[in-house]
Amino acid sequence: MTFHARNAATGETLPGEYHDAPIAEIDRVCSAAGEVAPEFAVLAPERRAALLEAIADGLGAASENILARAHLETGLPLPRLQGECGRTQLQLRQMAALVRDGSWVDARIDTAQPDRKPAPRPDLRRLLRGLGPVAVFGASNFPLAYSVAGGDTASALAAGCPVVVKAHPAHPGTSDLTAEVIHAAVARCGLPAGVFGMVHGAAPEVSLGVVRHPAIAAVGFTGSLRAGRALFDAAAARPVPIPVFAEMGSVNPVFVLPEALRERGAAIADGLVASFTLGMGQFCTKPGLVFGLASPEWDAFGAAVAAKAQAVAAAPMLHAGIAENFARGCRELAGVEWLATGTARVARVEGAAFLARPELTHEIFGPYTLLVTVRDTAQMLTLAGALEGQLTATMHGTDVDFAGAAALFDILPRRAGRVICNGFPTGVEVVAAMTHGGPYPACTDARFTAVGSAGILRWARPVSYQGYPDAHLPEELRDANPRGLLRLIDGKLTREPVMSARSV
Repeated sequence: MTFHARNAATGETLPGEYHDAPIAEIDRVCSAAGEVAPEFAVLAPERRAALLEAIADGLGAASENILARAHLETGLPLPRLQGECGRTQLQLRQMAALVRDGSWVDARIDTAQPDRKPAPRPDLRRLLRGLGPVAVFGASNFPLAYSVAGGDTASALAAGCPVVVKAHPAHPGTSDLTAEVIHAAVARCGLPAGVFGMVHGAAPEVSLGVVRHPAIAAVGFTGSLRAGRALFDAAAARPVPIPVFAEMGSVNPVFVLPEALRERGAAIADGLVASFTLGMGQFCTKPGLVFGLASPEWDAFGAAVAAKAQAVAAAPMLHAGIAENFARGCRELAGVEWLATGTARVARVEGAAFLARPELTHEIFGPYTLLVTVRDTAQMLTLAGALEGQLTATMHGTDVDFAGAAALFDILPRRAGRVICNGFPTGVEVVAAMTHGGPYPACTDARFTAVGSAGILRWARPVSYQGYPDAHLPEELRDANPRGLLRLIDGKLTREPVMSARSV
């Protein structure tokens, strides 16, 4: 089947014709990745780092054409896309630095104790190694940072894993231009072409074909719960199951506590509207639920949020399918009071009704949020405890509020991967301390993050070497520590060679 990209603002067909990759093409691209995987896994760290930097440089050089096409295909404004391009390059360079640093392999050594009683202890050495070829699925709302050259691709390449991208059908032209940059960087660095490959497809069969291919060792996905779960189930049903690290959205609850509402309710309303309408509400961290105790201040807060939402100007959504799903989701939402029904939508519901209707907790992707009027603190805790897994959870409070909110401080970290005080969840910093993940259904594996340096850990597994000759060990585990890594040797962190550490 062939398909075309469309101008997100006008619906007009854009130049270029794309096709659903047939099984033969999927097999060719995935098999190529599998063939080069052993070689790429042991490639010198400096060469992997150089590849990541070459991709970043190439994106910078080609940015004008890439951004122009992305603007047409997604409707996102050029300043937003320029920032996203910078973030994409930052992610690549951060991963290059991590590869050079080497700390991510978590090298651990327990030296032999031949005289230990009642039995001697063998020499054991452990580190993390790449899983193998990773299938990356481009996201609709971030055509650069969560797409062909985005964080999943950068972290997988950093871990020594070849990458096969399934391009998002809403921005195939942007994907092609970005893939050209990566192919050129691979060639310029003298690496085999199989290190990176890409296929197109609008049909689910293409995505499932990639996941089911025996060469693929892991999957990275950002998108809807329905699509993420389909990939997860397909991967689990393989003869050899593989991990799927899927980020599948969230409603990102916000709890506005009474003193904060009294002291700065208007400012919180401003921040909330700015957050849930940012990018036309098409962020996975958009705050889609807001809880507050019934009071005159809460009523005033709802009125302020509604008034500000009504003033939000219309803008194109990412593609027609998202716009249709947003309209349908709002239209089918029954039993709520609508406070704003313009470009941005605001609804309100009582806490008891919210608790009785699980569908109110489902994500509506777009500029929408639901205010939940809570009877008392006990009901607020009940509602918080009933929430499904989330990417984020937020509390707005004063010192007085927080002093009495111990139970909420206990509940929310168990429900979300990132917990925020007096801020808003939109804006995901690309730093080492960031967790962009959370309990199911926000993600398929809450132990990992899709953003920040720890994202590399998704694509690695531990390997222990027992009694290995030094010359056959990975460099990171050799006695002399040629890379100068900080290693855990006999329970002590040190950069010293093994013999020096043993004698201390």
